[in-house]
Amino acid sequence: MGTHKSNPLIHAIFGIIICLYFIQKLFTVYSQLIKKIAEIEALPSSYVSDALEYFLPLTKFIAKKITRAETPLVLGISGAQGTGKTTLSYLLSQLLIKQQFKIARFSLDDFYLTRNERSLLASEQHHLLCTRGVPGTHDTSMLLAKLTGLLNQTENQKIEIPKFDKANDERAPKSDWSTVKGSVDAILIEGWFVGATPFDAKSLRKPINELEKIEDITREWRTFINKKLSGDYQEIFSQINFLVLLQAPSFSHIYDWRKLQEEKLRKRTANAHALMDNDQLFRFIQHYQRLTEHCLSTLPERADVVFSLGPDHRIAGCSGLT
Repeated sequence: MGTHKSNPLIHAIFGIIICLYFIQKLFTVYSQLIKKIAEIEALPSSYVSDALEYFLPLTKFIAKKITRAETPLVLGISGAQGTGKTTLSYLLSQLLIKQQFKIARFSLDDFYLTRNERSLLASEQHHLLCTRGVPGTHDTSMLLAKLTGLLNQTENQKIEIPKFDKANDERAPKSDWSTVKGSVDAILIEGWFVGATPFDAKSLRKPINELEKIEDITREWRTFINKKLSGDYQEIFSQINFLVLLQAPSFSHIYDWRKLQEEKLRKRTANAHALMDNDQLFRFIQHYQRLTEHCLSTLPERADVVFSLGPDHRIAGCSGLT
């Protein structure tokens, strides 16, 4: 009875074919997911192209880090208003979930103080603190507690993550909060100043815009912001293992991008008394100019991966993935 000798070359070719088949199948699944998210978010087809070119490799890069990490990977996603960080955070979480990772995801925005808490803060510190967004207007104690809980959560535990209703400028009721059950592989934190460092105190002396010049003559507001940024926020940011930055070309582009966000929010919300017209939005955006410009100049050297955005909102370059 003769013996059959297998051909190593045939086995190798067959293995390559199988591997390519599964790679193509995964690529198709990911492509469909990206297209679906782009459709839900009313994003242009160019977003799908950029996501396939840049965000799929980013997902693969992050997946390797998660696999090698002994504790949950804390991933920070930073970018000025309108850069697409919330969409990127959601997209990354869904792509990682497709790879069987368990992901917890939230925004700094989810931890805004309630309207009453900000009103009290404004009466005690400075009237500009009634407006959400800047350091000092978040419940950092709650955020730290939730982050610590997620990092140490066991399979039998669960944590509720708050939500903030921007259209009504108020924390959402607990019935709308999300629940994370069991241990997680990674935690995604996104926000417009995630990873930011405090200012040099001397830089606060000169007002940067009309809002500071007219409504913060004594510099109490911007000094308060810097003090808060130096505290709990640094403890939160120190937990981040990997920081991704969506870098806007300049602050001048952010107003137009933020305006697009407001228009999307208006279409989605039936009862939106807190939505802004153009004049209100222009004043609103000035609250963030100083810290945004600080982030634009300092975060690129601190981030692990930087996606440089062009004026057309598309990715013009990338560093950190090679």
